[in-house]
Amino acid sequence: MTTSWLAELDGRRVTVDVPATTANLGAGYDCLGMALELTNRVVLEVRSWGRSGHELVVSGEGEGELDTGAGNRFIRGLETAIVEARGSVPKGATWRIEMTNRIPLARGLGSSAAATVGGLLAGNALLGDPLSSADLLRLATAVEGHPDNAAPALLGGFVASAVLGDAVEAVRFDVPRGLRAVVFIPDLRLPTAEMRKVLPVRVPRADAIANLGRVALGVAGFAVGRTDVLRFLTEDRLHEPYRAAIYPQLPRMVADARSAGAIGACLSGAGSSIVAFTDTIAGVGRIEAAFRAAAADSDLPGRVDVIAPRNAGAKIVVPKAAG
Repeated sequence: MTTSWLAELDGRRVTVDVPATTANLGAGYDCLGMALELTNRVVLEVRSWGRSGHELVVSGEGEGELDTGAGNRFIRGLETAIVEARGSVPKGATWRIEMTNRIPLARGLGSSAAATVGGLLAGNALLGDPLSSADLLRLATAVEGHPDNAAPALLGGFVASAVLGDAVEAVRFDVPRGLRAVVFIPDLRLPTAEMRKVLPVRVPRADAIANLGRVALGVAGFAVGRTDVLRFLTEDRLHEPYRAAIYPQLPRMVADARSAGAIGACLSGAGSSIVAFTDTIAGVGRIEAAFRAAAADSDLPGRVDVIAPRNAGAKIVVPKAAG
């Protein structure tokens, strides 16, 4: 790729919306996820000449925290797409990035995957969409390390995904209308890397079999539009019991949400958010009250959000024509 390509795009802007996600859904560790109607919007502008580095403007979640270094997942996703499509990032390329973020950081709602997918989608759009959806999923998984958040962020809906050799496969279903996620979002942050350290290398066979059965029921149920299978799917024996050792409020929060009538409840991703599902207005109110009471008793400050699942994945936002 030559610098002439960069010069041609100088000043070009691309806007992308990317949804939050809740991964695992209990038993589907590292292979299941669902997109949520909570989005980050990012505006990318190409700057090619006479600039002294990337410029990042953040409002909302992550304001004052995110930087333009190697850890910025949006920039990493953006430049990964460029390298995949054109071989390299032109020397002198700089980016102005405006983020309006609603997805909390380090709360198990896919903020990292949203940034990665957003960067990939923006980079692909900038180049005229040379990369397929399968390419984008493969690249997002390579950056993130696993596809459970990246797949629903990219594709929307309820998604089963897996890394199979050098490929990443994903199958998505629409989430039936009416389902709501009642999400307790603590002030407490739990980085994914730290939550993975507490997991054992080996697990009992009975626990593995129990999870396999729940995942099978969950995927088959969503394939035919049944959300009642969340009652089984959200019961996990492979990661939540171990993570509760460093997140002792988790079992109480989950149990109280279920007692309040949730179809299912579980840790969202690696946490710290806890998600409970319902399909009634009355259920929303009961679960909200249960979460608040349990949090107060457990000394776990935070907030409750009611979020609809989102069947649309990340998308490029096309500016409306004037007039």
